[in-house]
Amino acid sequence: MDTLMITDTLAIPLSEITWEAVRAQGAGGQNVNKVASAVHLRFDVRASSLPDLYKERLLRLRDHRITAAGVVVIKAQQSRSQERNKELALQQLQELIKRVTVERKKRRPTQPTRGAQERRLAQKKRRGQNKALRRNIGDE
Repeated sequence: MDTLMITDTLAIPLSEITWEAVRAQGAGGQNVNKVASAVHLRFDVRASSLPDLYKERLLRLRDHRITAAGVVVIKAQQSRSQERNKELALQQLQELIKRVTVERKKRRPTQPTRGAQERRLAQKKRRGQNKALRRNIGDE
């Protein structure tokens, strides 16, 4: 596997992703101080082979994992295994990029049908008549 498949037509070469093994935070007993099982994944969006449209969308995202320099940094430390943490980091990157490939539907404003307008006006008229019946007789 030398590419990361994002969609059926979009893939990223793994050579564009850099890895760094670091020590995981939190509980883990004696092992946590010896083994660097957590993983930092770095992906430079600007230098990547992604289409320009997706690059722009990624850089516009308000995501804490994307730095001001346009580098996606993902830290995975859920698992005790470094290999599993690499897989988890790749999944997160895949989901992040997949999010910008989805084309949002353009909203087409609609107008109420004639029947809906007539029902609304008839309801308003009935409500007004109800309220008129509650008034004092001496008001007229």
